[in-house]
Amino acid sequence: MKLQPQSSADAVAQRLAQTATRCLIDEARLSPKPGLVDSRGNGAHSDLSLSLMERSAHSLTPTFFALAQQCWRRPADVALRQLIGRLGREGEQNMMAATNGVNTHRGAIWALGLMVSSCAMLSGNATASAISEQAAHLAQLPDHAAPTVFSKGLRASHRYQVPGAREEAAQGFPHVMKRGLPALLHSRAQGASEQHAMLDALMSIMTTLSDTCVLSRAGMVGLEAMQQGAGAVLKAGGCASHAGKQQLADLDQTMLRLNASPGGAADLLAATLFIDRVALPAL
Repeated sequence: MKLQPQSSADAVAQRLAQTATRCLIDEARLSPKPGLVDSRGNGAHSDLSLSLMERSAHSLTPTFFALAQQCWRRPADVALRQLIGRLGREGEQNMMAATNGVNTHRGAIWALGLMVSSCAMLSGNATASAISEQAAHLAQLPDHAAPTVFSKGLRASHRYQVPGAREEAAQGFPHVMKRGLPALLHSRAQGASEQHAMLDALMSIMTTLSDTCVLSRAGMVGLEAMQQGAGAVLKAGGCASHAGKQQLADLDQTMLRLNASPGGAADLLAATLFIDRVALPAL
């Protein structure tokens, strides 16, 4: 939907919302991604498709816009954190309505919602580190209205005693700031295409992420296969190299065989793209 700005704040809110939506779509279309929905097909999923992912992304534009509007130049406090939580849950309901009950972007609502909110709190004009630090501050604040029912990801995090989406956010998104974004910028600097740079960023995230989506579907065997396979792609020269492409194809086959899909890494790639597109250059 096209959102009409009425003020400079609304104009920035519209830009942030549309950028977040675009990042979700670009992540979904990026190919070839191991085990994930992409422009080739449904990956390890029987209930997802690219058209469904894109419809889901568009359904979230009003949520991102509302988050940016409500967070505009506001300080972080519990009241704002609870408002962000409520808007995020309403966005999740809209997403589920658009997808007929399929969870397409719950993790992305959390990650991108926090980043959109943080960027708006900083007037839409901040460095990547400032946005990630603000997001961490928000994530650490309590949301007393949050549901107590465990998601699949949270159950996997508890079962395997590994950090999940909550810890990633509370630490300032280290897999975005220390893995995804540096890899994206490095590959570009080496002359890689945007497709290959984004794939390299995804591989870098996957090398160390405790992806609870993979753990939920394939356990620790799946997680280790994901991490080692992504590392092998980068060690072979990255996704632009012939050897790296072969390693990526092997990893894709492994993920499909294990019925594993690194959805957590995909969410963080979308967050990486968002930071890359909205943040000011570091001095």
